[in-house]
Amino acid sequence: MKSEKNVKEQSMQFLRTMLVPVFVAALFVGGNAQDLAKTGTTAAQFLKIPVGARAMGMGTAFTATASDASAMYWNPAGMAHGMQSQATFNHVDWIADVAYDYAAVGAVLPGIGTVGAFVGALSMDEMEVRTIEQPEGTGEMFGMNSLVLGVNYARELTDHFSIGMNVKYLSESLWHMEASSVALDVGVLYRIDILNELRIGASISNFGTKMQLDGRDIYEVIEVGENRLNAKMELDEWDLPLIFRAGLAADVVRQNDFRVTLGADAVHPNDHTEHVNTGAEVGWREMVFLRGGYGYLFERDTERGLTLGAGVDYELLGVMNVLFDYAYQDFGRLKETHYLSVGLKF
Repeated sequence: MKSEKNVKEQSMQFLRTMLVPVFVAALFVGGNAQDLAKTGTTAAQFLKIPVGARAMGMGTAFTATASDASAMYWNPAGMAHGMQSQATFNHVDWIADVAYDYAAVGAVLPGIGTVGAFVGALSMDEMEVRTIEQPEGTGEMFGMNSLVLGVNYARELTDHFSIGMNVKYLSESLWHMEASSVALDVGVLYRIDILNELRIGASISNFGTKMQLDGRDIYEVIEVGENRLNAKMELDEWDLPLIFRAGLAADVVRQNDFRVTLGADAVHPNDHTEHVNTGAEVGWREMVFLRGGYGYLFERDTERGLTLGAGVDYELLGVMNVLFDYAYQDFGRLKETHYLSVGLKF
């Protein structure tokens, strides 16, 4: 009993340590956000592309709701609660003809916790190399790719409190140059026995080393009089897009075969203004789902807003479940985006 009490006290202390900075940051929403914005000052922007059609359908208010393999992106601690061994595959045709694919798998190890792994890849079609001297193209082609590889560990410390962490490697390549980094994600999830289980979640994503491009494209030959000198351009190092999230969620209605879940997140990025996401999910027999949300409230110059989604969880041959999820996001003056996710629970 004493050891369990100590674990609970340590858990609550850790929870406060994680939540307080995030909620303090959220207080600046709509206030000092304009003064704090540092748009365009971080690398690896692909890390900010949302993962999972279920999360997108709920307006990305998912920090306290994430309980499937996509939780590794939103809140690593969500992997420890109510988790079955599962895999998920996500695809989105992002803006500007960019595609992003994400896959994750998680397994429950009794007595140890939950372990998982994930990979995300951003790609685009190659384009012609154009210069001032040859504006119609040099005959060469260039492309840009981004990659993230990571592993996850999550565990319930008590019946109500869980923690989780990701360790990940990421890289970006542009023509003949490449930059890489190592980063951590940390999350906590606390559940209270009110409102059909009120959930409080918080996470910190992309805490890692800076990125700096290196490769043959930064070398050049400089003529000094009759001499030719080999030179290397010195490029800046760039921070990763650090993101603090804090969220609340609850099943406000849970009757027989019917469930309604509401959620809200406060988000504080290090390279833009703070914002709030809100969303809802209606489930029937935990088989058919309808979702809706509105995200990026109070974000400066945002083009994003309304999201809608639907999903099906179908038992196959009595040995596994197949999940299909779809989400739509309004991108204002930019084209809308469509998210597709397929999952397996076994």
